[in-house]
Amino acid sequence: MKNILHDLYRHERPHNRNSENISVNNKIRSEREYFEAKLSPDDVQRLHALENLYTEAGEFDETDAYIAGVKLGVMLMCAVFNDE
Repeated sequence: MKNILHDLYRHERPHNRNSENISVNNKIRSEREYFEAKLSPDDVQRLHALENLYTEAGEFDETDAYIAGVKLGVMLMCAVFNDE
């Protein structure tokens, strides 16, 4: 079951592109560019590697939260149909 939910999440993920989301991403980009200008090329590579690790860790958390939410929704539907 977990693999099915994981695959569904990965292929059907909606992207939220409202103005607040765009604004936050622009601020992040600006801050990253500031620090990149201050760092050596090797340190810039390390910063990018760190960003990638944060992204990877966040994706694990998002996937787990999605799977837990789907399971909770299914349990709720079962409870409704069983008149609990």
